[in-house]
Amino acid sequence: MWEWITSSSIFADFIRLATAAVLTGIVGYERERHDHAAGLRTHMLVGIGACLFTILMTILIARFDDVSAARADPVRIVSAITSGVAFLAAGVIIQARGEVKGLTTGASLWLTGAVGLGCGLGEYALSAVAVAITLVVLRLVKVLE
Repeated sequence: MWEWITSSSIFADFIRLATAAVLTGIVGYERERHDHAAGLRTHMLVGIGACLFTILMTILIARFDDVSAARADPVRIVSAITSGVAFLAAGVIIQARGEVKGLTTGASLWLTGAVGLGCGLGEYALSAVAVAITLVVLRLVKVLE
């Protein structure tokens, strides 16, 4: 029934990118609403970028799968996405007067990279669950603090 969503086509890629944008936008909106350094657009761009890199990885693996000279290693792409997003997240973390600020926003950026990666792999439910848990952590756990 849902084969058209998981098939390799431009429509499937659009669904993956759009889902990444929506899911990471939810996290970004929560951060934006509370005036944090990285907001809606930043989180969405991180998620869309991670999703695109993931889609390109799957295309690359399929393209060179039968060529013995090219070894495709999806773990390297995941590592590159993780490192790149972590570098960006580190940019929102600042130290001022002996106090560290922006760690949670940096962590939410890192998470949106993972959500984008999940959407790029077609793991929509897993990505949505991660976003739901993230919202619980960002809002409800804050109350407990």
